This record gives sequence, C-alpha cells and structure tokens, in this order.
Amino acid sequence: MTTTTADAAAPDIRKAGFGRLMLAEWTKIRSVRSTVWSLILLIVLDLGFTALLTSLTVSQWSNADRGDRASVVADPASTILGSGFFLSQLTVCVLGVMVVASEYSTGMIRASLLAVPKRVPMLAAKSVVFAVLILVLGTAVSFASFFIGAAILHSKAPVALGDPGVLRAVIGGGLYLAMLGLFALSLGAIIRHTAAGITGVIGFVLVLAPLAALLPGKLGDHIHAYLPSEAGQLIGHARQGPNDLLTPWQGYGVFAIWTAALLVVAGILLKRRDA
Repeated sequence: MTTTTADAAAPDIRKAGFGRLMLAEWTKIRSVRSTVWSLILLIVLDLGFTALLTSLTVSQWSNADRGDRASVVADPASTILGSGFFLSQLTVCVLGVMVVASEYSTGMIRASLLAVPKRVPMLAAKSVVFAVLILVLGTAVSFASFFIGAAILHSKAPVALGDPGVLRAVIGGGLYLAMLGLFALSLGAIIRHTAAGITGVIGFVLVLAPLAALLPGKLGDHIHAYLPSEAGQLIGHARQGPNDLLTPWQGYGVFAIWTAALLVVAGILLKRRDA
C-alpha cells in the first residue's frame, strides 16, 4: 500500500527529447522583442533597398558604364537580390549573435544548462530553430524582393523565374541568409559577448572581403573567393560570373564548411567552459 501511494505521488518526470528542446528554444527566440524588431528590419531594409537601388539603376541607365550595364543584363537576378541583401543581411548577423550571447549577458544560460545538462543538444536545437526561422522568412523576402526588382528592371533587363538559374538564385537568397545566421550564431557562442560577437561577424562579412581583394596575384583572388560571405553569396547568382573561381553551389559548400567548423568549435567550448 505504501509503495503504491509513493508511486502515485511521484512527479511525472520526462526526459527532455530533442523536439522538446527545439520547442523551448523557439519559445525563447519568439518571446524576445529584439527578434521581432530585427526580423521586421530585415524585411523593411531588403525590400526598401531593392526598390531604391534598382530604381537608381534604371534612372541612371544611360549614364552608366557599358560594362556595368552588361553585367546587369547578363544576370539581373543577382543585381536584384544583391541590392536588397547588401545591408539587410546585417540584421541576420546581429540577431544570430544575440540569440546566444544575450543569454550569457543576462545569465539565462545558467538556467538553460541546468535544464539541459548535455550542452551540445541545446546548441543544436537552438541552431536548427534559428536556421529554419531565417530560412522561411529569408526565402519569402527573397521572392518578394525579386518580384519588386524584376518589375522595376523590366524595361532595361527583363527577367523571370523561369529563366535558367533564376529560381535557384531566388531560393538561394533564403539559403544564404539561413547559413549566415548559423555563422553568426556560432561566433556568438564562441565569443559569448554581444558587442564583440557582432563586431566579429560584421568584420567577416563587410571588412575582410574588401581587404582580401587588395591582395595581389592569384593568391589574393583565391583568398577573396574562399571567404565565407563572398563564397556563400554566389548561391544568389543565376549564372557563374567570368571572374568567379567557384560555381554557386561550390561557393555555398565553402560557406557551409566554414559554418560547420565554427559550430564544432562552439560545441567544444560550450562543453569545456563554465557558464
């Protein structure tokens, strides 16, 4: 009788599976105001700059260099997508770092690690949830950006989803943002400081590429081509450019390798360091 009563009074303790971990991470991500505002800013900047820069391209068409006009005509999809992603991608960089680093700054990471003693599954769940979120929103924004830009550029460089490589490039815009988000998240997990993490990822995206482009010879060309953001953004090109050393999928593969390596480092450090 005593045993039966004790068993009935025992709490229902269930092991936290990976699905529950993802649900917990989704709850944390969507309940933070910075997430909502960052995603709104991503949409506004992407669509706004797509409309602005493609409109400027059309208005200055007759005054533009012949080579610039030829590059737009050769691959109008990459011109459209690049116009929107140039600055809007920074919101993904910032949000990716904050998803991890903000937990360290607020001390919430201690509660997370108490609930999930095995730390790597927690990082994996956070990565999957964040990547899916950015992939879905990024792909939707990429399609909207393409249709806006295509309508504006139609008189100078007509383009449609059915053209060779265009559909892959538009979907690739979402794929690029999702991988960029994981890249930023992994740096945030490694550095564990919001400001330093944001500085680091923006340095990779905006600073290293121009510096590498200044390096002379083939060595400089290869270093520039294999940088994470430079390689990754090729997936948003409908065609391989004459000076591109990598195809769009090869470039995305290079970006994926960079990201996977950083995630492995982040997982190792998460297991070894104190919260």
